[in-house]
Amino acid sequence: MESNKNLVFLGMMGSGKTTLGKIVSKKLVKEFIDVDQVIEQQEGMVISEIFKKKGEPFFRILEEKISLQSLKKKNSVISLGGGAFLNKKIQKEILKNHISIWLKWNNKNLINRIKNSQKRPIAIKLSNIDLNKLIDDRSKIYSKAKYQIKCDRLTKSELMERIIRLNDKG
Repeated sequence: MESNKNLVFLGMMGSGKTTLGKIVSKKLVKEFIDVDQVIEQQEGMVISEIFKKKGEPFFRILEEKISLQSLKKKNSVISLGGGAFLNKKIQKEILKNHISIWLKWNNKNLINRIKNSQKRPIAIKLSNIDLNKLIDDRSKIYSKAKYQIKCDRLTKSELMERIIRLNDKG
């Protein structure tokens, strides 16, 4: 039984939310919304630039607005930014009305995926110790998701199959 609720991917930057979101939305024939991409289109600059020119507080306000607007749509696949689920309003809406999936990776793999990426303004200046702490802190919040998938040993197609089964469960 397919659910008409939104499927919402959350997790750390670099966890594959956008990549899997595109694949899953295509397979389920649902609209795909990447909140970070919507923000970049609206602002006409990439997120690292928004952080630099307008600051993180500006970005977080915009992220809340765009996330909540996106969540009003039905039957979509939505990829949140890495920090969006930390926002209590966004979190409450997702947990109450949507299917939330945390794409979980072990810290070492995640750090390898995000380290030195110019696209990740939060991570760019952090040491491995600080990145580990950030991942651990955020993981406590991500763990509230309805479902979590340990991604480390799964292929993209295995991940997609699991996600589709979770979507069917509702």
